[in-house]
Amino acid sequence: MDVLDLVYQGLIADEYINEKVFNRIKFYEYPETGDVTGPHIIMELVDSPNPSNFADNKWLTYNCYLQIEVWSPNRKITNQIADKVRDVLWDSFGFVQKRGQQEYDEGVFRDARRYEGTIYRDDLDGV
Repeated sequence: MDVLDLVYQGLIADEYINEKVFNRIKFYEYPETGDVTGPHIIMELVDSPNPSNFADNKWLTYNCYLQIEVWSPNRKITNQIADKVRDVLWDSFGFVQKRGQQEYDEGVFRDARRYEGTIYRDDLDGV
């Protein structure tokens, strides 16, 4: 199971995020500060998904911990997109925001938030 791809699909399905960020959602690829002319979303796993919730000696779920950053030259847009990401992760996956940090550097506002949640295995039919 590719957790980042699953989250990516959830984010691009949201009309607001898709409109504002479109093809600037990346995995582990940070833009150069001078290249941030529009909003960017950068996703990375903080920890590998860990097996959890066992039944009949089989694990049923993955515990996931990831970081999603929003970079933009506009503070309000950065906050709006970051809040929308939070809402999508909660509504689609039940992931909760655990931490967050906001920074400003050379014309770029950055909102980095960490999320934690549990996803059921997608191969349980064969177990």
